[in-house]
Amino acid sequence: MPVKFTLNKGKVPVKIYTDEFDSNSLDQLGNLAQLPFIHSHIAAMPDVHAGIGATVGSVIPTKGAIIPAAVGVDIGCGMNAVRLSLKANQLPDSLRHVRNAIEAKVPVGFDSHKYNAVKASTLKQMDAGLKPIIDKHTGLTKMVKHFHHTWGKQLGSLGGGNHFIELCVDEADDVWIMLHSGSRGIGNAIGRYFISRAQKEMGNLLGHLPHKDLAYFEEGTKYFDDYIEAVGWAQDYATINRREMMRLVTSAIQPHLPAFTATKEAINCHHNYVARENHFGAEVYLTRKGAISAYQGELGIIPGSMGERSFIVRGLGNETSFCSCSHGAGRVMSRSKAKKLFDADDLAKQTDGVECRKDKGVVDEIPGAYKNIDTVMANQSDLVEIVHTLKQVVCVKG
Repeated sequence: MPVKFTLNKGKVPVKIYTDEFDSNSLDQLGNLAQLPFIHSHIAAMPDVHAGIGATVGSVIPTKGAIIPAAVGVDIGCGMNAVRLSLKANQLPDSLRHVRNAIEAKVPVGFDSHKYNAVKASTLKQMDAGLKPIIDKHTGLTKMVKHFHHTWGKQLGSLGGGNHFIELCVDEADDVWIMLHSGSRGIGNAIGRYFISRAQKEMGNLLGHLPHKDLAYFEEGTKYFDDYIEAVGWAQDYATINRREMMRLVTSAIQPHLPAFTATKEAINCHHNYVARENHFGAEVYLTRKGAISAYQGELGIIPGSMGERSFIVRGLGNETSFCSCSHGAGRVMSRSKAKKLFDADDLAKQTDGVECRKDKGVVDEIPGAYKNIDTVMANQSDLVEIVHTLKQVVCVKG
C-alpha cells in the first residue's frame, strides 16, 4: 500500500507507511524532521515504533552530517537465512535435541566463546581494521571488559533481547535456518562512544537541538570521518558474526538430522546501519534504523515474532521509501509492559508448536508484544513482494 500518513511538523515531511503509531513515535519523527540537513523527506516503515535516539523503522537521508544515535548502538544488526536441502517430513517429531545442540554450540545472552571460534586470518583482518580506530580513540578500550579478547570471542555468538536463531519451514515444506544478530559488545561500545562524543562536540549548540540524542557530526570534521570508519568496521563485524553463527548452527544440527546441504539461496542483510546512496538527485548518507534495503530485485528478510511467520522478500525499488522496507513486525509495547501484561503460560500458548524457551526470562519477546505481521506486510505491498513464507519450528533466544 502507498504512504498512509504524512507528518508535516518539520522542515521536511515524514511519510509513514502505516496508521498504527503512537505519539512518542510521532514526536521522535517530528524532531528528526526539524534538522536542517535532512534531504527530501523521512520515510517511516510499517513496523515503526519509538526507539532510543531515533524512531525504529525510520529511513533518514542526510547531507553533510550524520547522527550517531540514529544509527544506534546495535550497529549492523540484521538477518541471515539459508535454505537447506531438507524437507519438513524429514525432521524428527521432537526437536528438543536440535535446540539443545544449537544452544551448546552458539553462546547466547552475555556469553561468549571460551576460545576464538573464527579463523585466525579473519581475526587478523578484523584487528588490522580496528587498530587505527583504537589508536585514535583509546577510550573505547575502557568500555568493554577485556576489550582485546572479548570482541574476538564474541564473533559467532547471538546476544540477547530480540536476537534469535530459528529452524523454519516454508510454503513448499523446505527447511531454512534463519538468525538475527549484530555487532555484539564492540558495536555497542562504538555506538555509545560516538553518541557521547557528538554531544560533547556540539557544546552549547546541543541546547538548540530538538533532543540531545540528535547530536551530529558535520562532514569534513575529524570525528565525522572517524565515525564513518568505526561504523563501517562494526557493520563488517556484524556480517561476519552472522556468517560464523550460520556455520556453527549448521554443524550443530547435522548430527541430529538426515544428511543435508545448504542451497545457494542465502541472504545476509543489515537493518541498523548507514550507507552512502543516491536518492532524489543527491548523494546522501542513508541511515536505516530498523529497516532493510529493498532495491528492485534485492532479496531481504522480514521476521515476525517468535511465534509468528517470517518472510523472504524481493524489493520493488520504491523510491519514496528510499528503496527500503520494514525490518520486522515492530513492537507495540515496551519490554517492561510485556512482562507486566503476560506470563510464562501466555508465552507457552502463543508459541504452541515451536520448540523454544517458554519461561519468564523471555516473556518480553512474546508474540503479543509485537504488531500483527500480516498487517505490516500488507502495508508495504508496494515496497516488496513475498518470495517465501517461513514458520519457525525451533527458536533459540538469548
